[in-house]
Formats: sequence, C-alpha cells, structure tokens
Amino acid sequence: MPAAEGALAPHDWIAGLEKGLHLIEAFDAAHPRLTATEMGARCGMTRTAARRYLKTLAHLGYVGTDGKLYWLMPRILRLGHAYIESARLPRLVQPVLQRITSGTEEIAYLGVLDGDDTIFIARSGLQRHTASGYMPGTRMPAQVTAAGMVILACGEEAAMDEWLQVHELRSFTSFTLASKQVLREKLMAFKHQGWAVSEQQLELNFRGIAVPLLDRKNVVHGAISLTMPINREETDHALNRILPVLQEAARSLRPLL
Repeated sequence: MPAAEGALAPHDWIAGLEKGLHLIEAFDAAHPRLTATEMGARCGMTRTAARRYLKTLAHLGYVGTDGKLYWLMPRILRLGHAYIESARLPRLVQPVLQRITSGTEEIAYLGVLDGDDTIFIARSGLQRHTASGYMPGTRMPAQVTAAGMVILACGEEAAMDEWLQVHELRSFTSFTLASKQVLREKLMAFKHQGWAVSEQQLELNFRGIAVPLLDRKNVVHGAISLTMPINREETDHALNRILPVLQEAARSLRPLL
C-alpha cells in the first residue's frame, strides 16, 4: 500500500540523516558548545553515538572541536543560505518588499511560520537601514510578531487551535499576550479583519503590522510586515499610512502564489 500523502514509507526513511540534523538543531544560544555526553543527553542517544555523528560533522566542516567540546562552524550557514537563494517565495516577494520600502521608508519583511517561531526569510530596506532590523534567517517567537500572529489567524481555525494547544506561551514584556485564551481571542479578531498589529509584545516601544500572503484558494503562504518605533506616531496614523500599502502588495502577489 502506498504511503499516505505527507507520510514517508519505512523503506524511504534514513534514520541517520534525521539524527544528524537533530544534532545540528541541538546547538542554540543556551547551548553553543556541547560535549558528546551532553549532546547525547539532549538528543536521546548514547555518548558513543553522539560522538560519531559529531566527528563526522566535524570532518565535513560543519562542526568545530577541541577534542572535548563541539560547536557549529560558519559552514553551517550554507544550509540556510541555500534555501534563501533557491526558494521560490523569497525571490517572488523580494521586488514587492522593495516597493513597500520605497513607498513607506520602512523595512519590509517576508515571514513564515516554523513551529514556535516566525522566520524572516527576506527583507528590504533603504541603505541607511542595512545595519538595523531583522536579517534573513532571524527567528522570533510567533506569539509576539505581527507576521506570526496573522499567519496563525488567517489559516484554518483547527490548525490555530492545535498550535495553541501544543505551544507554551512566554511573557517578554508586561504587554505580552501570554494567556492562550486571550491570544486566541486576539487571533480571531485578526482573522476577521484580515491583518494584525503587535505592539510592545516582544520589546517595549516597538510595533509590527502584518498582512497574510494568501493564494487564490485562501491558503496562507506567509506574511509581509513592517516594524517601527511606537513613539514616532500613533497607532491609527501608522495603520492609515502602512496598511493600504501592505494590502495592495498582498493582493498583487495573490495570483502568483
């Protein structure tokens, strides 16, 4: 019997590849350097197995080591860069992001949802903005980004409820929506209006505005968004200035998604 859509037949599964990728993902800000024992504990494998995988990754140049500790090497960036360079969505949206920036003088982003996080996979900006804002590949908690919230809101309601059920919410400021019930109510409001605004959810004095990228079947492919300091203008003024530009950009992309 053929595998169900989205499933993988057992004979097609390469467990070693899965484990190797799991090891790479185990490195993070809290765990930048790990011993083989620590890696084994994080990945649910023996020290010996973890060491073999780590030594293989070191041989390939993706991991560095002093013989005891292991850490990621810059070569690992090739994996993410390959996606940015080859994926259709960033290439499709990039010219639109540039037009948004030309019309608003704000940095424009393309974000997608990946588990807990919004990943920004493309951005624009004026020359004076090149050292500010999120770089492609930046991950931020979806619950506090306008892009993440609008993607959750404008997808299927069952998927939104499942996401809320399995993901833990965190508080980053006194304004963060850390209650699942309150966040769900806010997401439903965003779903009804077709756009999202996030104010001081992650950082004080910052606002994000986002609209979903929907195809002709209303499937969400990501979101385009802008971020800006709050103290520069009132919310209503920012929405009146920014939202029509984002909505027109999303409409122009809809037939192409």
